[in-house]
Amino acid sequence: MTTLTISGVCKTFGAHRVLTGVDLEVPGGSLTAVLGASGSGKTTLLRILAGFERADLGRVALNGTVVEDDQIHLPPEQRRIGYVPQDGALFPHLTTTGNVGFGLPRRERAGRVEELLALVGLAGLENRYPHQLSGGQQQRVALARALAPRPGLVLLDEPFASLDAALRAAVRADVRRVLRETGITAVLVTHDQDEALSLADQVAVLRGGRVVQCNKPEELYATPVDPTVAGFVGEANLIQGVMRGRLAVTSLGALPVSEGTPAIGEAEHVLVLIRPEQVQVEAGAAADGLPGRVTEFHYYGHDVVIAVETAQSVGPGTRIRARLAGRPPLPVGTAVTIRATGPVKAWGAETHPWASARSRDAG
Repeated sequence: MTTLTISGVCKTFGAHRVLTGVDLEVPGGSLTAVLGASGSGKTTLLRILAGFERADLGRVALNGTVVEDDQIHLPPEQRRIGYVPQDGALFPHLTTTGNVGFGLPRRERAGRVEELLALVGLAGLENRYPHQLSGGQQQRVALARALAPRPGLVLLDEPFASLDAALRAAVRADVRRVLRETGITAVLVTHDQDEALSLADQVAVLRGGRVVQCNKPEELYATPVDPTVAGFVGEANLIQGVMRGRLAVTSLGALPVSEGTPAIGEAEHVLVLIRPEQVQVEAGAAADGLPGRVTEFHYYGHDVVIAVETAQSVGPGTRIRARLAGRPPLPVGTAVTIRATGPVKAWGAETHPWASARSRDAG
């Protein structure tokens, strides 16, 4: 299994600094998602890994062997890396067999192509041309073509972006299955948070030209490094609180902070992350909790998401979002009481300007 090590990779186009020092370790046999907004440099990083672009600074190594630094630039064909572009980029004049076998020695084609088409679920479609295939089938052909020469690493550049929602989920599942069965190391770049969290073994958030956090999906979601990452990887309620020991005292209750949260001083003002699924909603008034009124209602079948406007400020705003499963509708205008459950992530004055300002005001 191939390990990938990226150290201090920088890239500038003219006056635009795209990558400003990317560090990332990708374990052998894993799928790592590089998650970032449009224009964050995700595709540029992938092209450097593939050898299509040269880094200005930094190093890329496969199993400890340097393939890119200030002196070495191994050409793409010598890196043993498969590449799946966003649009598949199939040859329109070649059949499925021709596309998958392209670049393989003639003596290896028949057996290898048959094996891969069975693996990606395209057996029986050997003689079809790209225009005769659905979007999902075309992406499976592109994946099979990338796997054909038995690469040590596969790079996927937003390969599901052009698919509709239902097809996207099915193709994602198939790609994940194929990668697990083959044991090939993979890097997926995407701007889709759901895609990154549901597919990857680890997720690296790219912002400002560098990786600001890399964790397992569940750890990234539960303990983001800062409020910006919190809002980027999922819906986030950010509310004000005050520390009392290991409890963040908020208008939604006294909530334990998550394990691994650095020590925050007693009585220090903090910004607290509460995910919508941590918010409890009760129709009508109650003795405890925060009163409010439903201002939005969104039904998704498996759950509903509502927005509650509170009578008092809870932080940067007065609105709280809640995700409720298996609940009857709460129409817009319903008076409710809301509470929250922990654990929660909290940031003190050193991490967030709002908390810093509150601490100065208190002083």
